[in-house]
Amino acid sequence: MKKIITLCLFAFALLLGTQTAAAQDSKTDKEANAIIEANAIKTTKGLIKFVRLEKDKTEEVYEIVTEHTSALYFIENENSTDKESFIKTTAANEKLDNQMKNLLNKEQFNRYKAFKKR
Repeated sequence: MKKIITLCLFAFALLLGTQTAAAQDSKTDKEANAIIEANAIKTTKGLIKFVRLEKDKTEEVYEIVTEHTSALYFIENENSTDKESFIKTTAANEKLDNQMKNLLNKEQFNRYKAFKKR
């Protein structure tokens, strides 16, 4: 069962990745997207196991994690002061927490918070 979910998630990521990569022209953008997607897939797989997500929530969690991973990637790679980066990172983390809180039930959200501390 876990293998099927993982396979479906990986296939979805590849499909999403090919569409995104086709729309991008520069090599740097393609590399950034590959890094973002790889990190998002890794995090989502961990969440699936640790939080015990239902199948119907897997895709939504992947989309939320991809958005968050992308935001953090671009915050890290832009030229801004440490204070600006800290503010933006905090805002991105709060947005992620709010989205997860709205999506997950109370028990899953508590597991999610424990997953983040690891």
